[in-house]
Amino acid sequence: MKVYRPEWQCTFSVNEGAVDAARWKERFAWRLRQWADRLQGGGRTVRIDCRVTPAISRAEVDTCLVKGFEVTQGLITQLAHQQACEQVMRDAKAELYEEHSSP
Repeated sequence: MKVYRPEWQCTFSVNEGAVDAARWKERFAWRLRQWADRLQGGGRTVRIDCRVTPAISRAEVDTCLVKGFEVTQGLITQLAHQQACEQVMRDAKAELYEEHSSP
């Protein structure tokens, strides 16, 4: 009896800038992205490299990315809520956050 074993590979990386060993074209492209981010204000440019074997469709990859960003937005929203609560507490009960010096 022949034993079948599935094989796959996935590499996924996210970059916010050129690596030190990047060629001049890549460094120039990242410089343009930084200028665009500054012109638009408040944005953040990232590059996503995803290599999957066996191949899956771009639509499937895009669906996964959208779901991942939805999870990310939920996590960031939770952190913002926690930070807002802490700021209210620091304002309302500042004495709880004061540093007490030890003798």
